[in-house]
Amino acid sequence: MSRKYSTIQKDFYRESGKWLSPLQILLKCINPNLHFIYVLRKTQRFNKTPFLGFYWRLVLRHFQIKYGFQIYPETQIGEGLYLGHWGSLVVNPKAKIGKNCNIAQGVTIGQQNRGKNEGYPEIGDDVWIGPNAVLVGNIKIGNNVLVAPNAYVNFDVPENSVVAGNPAKIYPTEEATAGYINNRI
Repeated sequence: MSRKYSTIQKDFYRESGKWLSPLQILLKCINPNLHFIYVLRKTQRFNKTPFLGFYWRLVLRHFQIKYGFQIYPETQIGEGLYLGHWGSLVVNPKAKIGKNCNIAQGVTIGQQNRGKNEGYPEIGDDVWIGPNAVLVGNIKIGNNVLVAPNAYVNFDVPENSVVAGNPAKIYPTEEATAGYINNRI
């Protein structure tokens, strides 16, 4: 039986490995990470609807301040987003993030305002970004990449890699995110 699941259901599937009903999703919103994802996706869904768009933007702003997640509805984020921990997180609204991305606390995905890398990051599918990592500038992070905790990345990273350190170094690895990204969609 083929069933079409919503983006919110796909995001919540990443946490539990189970397809949840709308009621089950609301009950899971006691978790701040999941609650924020729910509000973010609702804001993205109704972004071009005047009244509902305004309402969800106000709700999102409230929870951005409450939870410390600075992610905007303009940010292009693929299905299966997983926020690993509650806490400070900054994602530039012009950044692009693929599907099945894990983002831990303290991460910055930001713009660079000058120089050869002026611009915003583009992150592929199946990427795990560890605590306090910084990805900045017009860079491309390939699919199946693990960005280690505290890494500072301001250059392109090819797929199937681990990137670690400050300054960061690339370590080619076919199984870069094995065991780190669960319940892929």
